[in-house]
Amino acid sequence: MDVFRGCIMQVHRRLVFLLSVLLLSACGGKMIRKRASAEHIRAQMEKLSPVELTCDLSKLSDQEMETLKLLVKAARCTDTLFLKQVYGRNLDMLVELKKSTLPEDTLALAFFRVMFGPWNRLDGNKPFLNDRPKPAEADFYPEGMTKEEFESWIKAHPDARNAFESNFTVIRRQNSALAAIPYSRFYQDQILTMSELLNQAARRTADPSLKAYLESRAQALLTDDYYDSDMKWMDLAGDIEVVIGPYEVYEDRLLGYKAAFESFVCLVDHEASSKLQEIVSCLDAMENALPMPQELKRFSRGKFSPIKVVNLVYSAGETKAGVQTAAFNLPNDERVRESKGSKKVMLKNVMRAKFEKCWIPIVREALSEKDLNRVSFDAYFNEVVMHEVSHGLGPGKIAVAGVQTTVNKALKDLYSTVEECKADVLGVLNTQFLIDRGILAKPLENVLYATMLGGMFRSIRFGIDEAHGGGVAIQLNYYLDQGASKREPDGRFSVDDARMKQSVRNLASELLILEAKGDYDGAKAFVQKYRNLRPDVSSVLEKLKNVPVDILPMYPIERDLDSH
Repeated sequence: MDVFRGCIMQVHRRLVFLLSVLLLSACGGKMIRKRASAEHIRAQMEKLSPVELTCDLSKLSDQEMETLKLLVKAARCTDTLFLKQVYGRNLDMLVELKKSTLPEDTLALAFFRVMFGPWNRLDGNKPFLNDRPKPAEADFYPEGMTKEEFESWIKAHPDARNAFESNFTVIRRQNSALAAIPYSRFYQDQILTMSELLNQAARRTADPSLKAYLESRAQALLTDDYYDSDMKWMDLAGDIEVVIGPYEVYEDRLLGYKAAFESFVCLVDHEASSKLQEIVSCLDAMENALPMPQELKRFSRGKFSPIKVVNLVYSAGETKAGVQTAAFNLPNDERVRESKGSKKVMLKNVMRAKFEKCWIPIVREALSEKDLNRVSFDAYFNEVVMHEVSHGLGPGKIAVAGVQTTVNKALKDLYSTVEECKADVLGVLNTQFLIDRGILAKPLENVLYATMLGGMFRSIRFGIDEAHGGGVAIQLNYYLDQGASKREPDGRFSVDDARMKQSVRNLASELLILEAKGDYDGAKAFVQKYRNLRPDVSSVLEKLKNVPVDILPMYPIERDLDSH
């Protein structure tokens, strides 16, 4: 019956596809047949505050500056790769916008580049070009594919499971069959260019750890085997911090399997990084203190887990689509995490820009008077640090119905939202843990929970369908139900520190157990219950219409490259 149903669905999708081709032909081959007004797009662009992200490059030698520029050139390839991954017609739409003589398309082109496609990531992925909903399958799967079709194919072809569930394949129809095509073949042109640029950078750098990583990553791009280069990335020890490749699975909203390309090119702040290393020595203690049954805890992940503070020189791909990444925790390969742990990288100049341009104006509208004076950049910075640390804590490899798997595969499309929520909650829980142990200063406790609550009103503006925004909606509603936060008569929100401390622990326990059990149905019910915008929260968000949602970074090094 599953196979029969799949055949019927396949015929239906092909008819839809043929109809769309006929419609395009009737419209003279135009990809863009409907546009939002220039006023609307301009208003959306104004939600992002332009910021020049400066970084002191004066200490780099001429040789390392050459290396840095080659890395930025390689990183720029990931913009094209990610644009393809988001939507199969993105490149055609980009060409059409570039050629257009319509005045409104100048704005549309700028917004298209920021959003990596025709959907507004700041407003629930509503289209601003044409009126097609954003496809959950992106371009990782055939257009219109459903979970049921994918799972039916795997059931009928169990030998194909590994290739089909791989983070590094796209799924395509070939006649009456489905096929998994490796990234290295499907994106061959960009991959070859990127690989060669990384090899050039490897030949220029004087840093042996960077050379080893770049050579290995250049090869990995050609083979889709990233394990060795991820291991070498963990060992980077010089002034330049760079990561380039397919990592996060947020864009795959169908199954949460497929990794999107991204790049970060950074300079390390060694002094600030060294101050955070004491946290690494507490990983086992934090794992042991997690509010979940002891038998579900894991102490086998690697304990190396460096924390680095860096300043961002350039980013590209998934990381800069819409909302800008302020920190990241990689790699995602559980084999590397078992061996060495994961690396937490804090983008300090990005975080400072977000705090000044967005965070402060938001909390002035969202927090009660008594709590407004209990927020600080240090608390915000520490929460982000602990969020990234907490991605490496809790369940990773698990067993579901006696079958070995991982949390992300068990929770499928819900994983990104649940995991981001978990990392937020554990970030606060573990900050309190480190305060209690005397590793973080006691006065931080006074600003911890107010800062956390204020930050939620920034993140929820990203949209509750986005993993981070959805995770924050879950937290905020959970804490409101627990009485840890409440709306005051003036419409702003206050926090009860004692109740919040217990509520954080309660929520952490629920999320950790969902992950440890790989409970997809339980996670679905939990997300459906809490991932929503309540009227009291919406009323605050309404007041924030003129406050930037996020920053729009500009990179001096990119202008330097373009001028040459």
